[in-house]
Amino acid sequence: MNTVIRKIGNSEGVILPKELLTKLNLQAGDNVLIVQEGDELRLRRVEDSAEEFERKMAVARDRMKKYEKVYRALAK
Repeated sequence: MNTVIRKIGNSEGVILPKELLTKLNLQAGDNVLIVQEGDELRLRRVEDSAEEFERKMAVARDRMKKYEKVYRALAK
């Protein structure tokens, strides 16, 4: 499948055909990771599962509790 790199605002990007997005169950707003392998680029879906989100929130809560005094001082 061929496509063209296009100017999009101040950046450049690739438009993915609707058929490909439908086939891979992707839509606007989904996160993908660009992986360079030699001279190839690959797109991989980034899925933040509920477990991954909860793990990240646990780390955030731990840090907030650990550094509560510092955060309060910085907030003044």
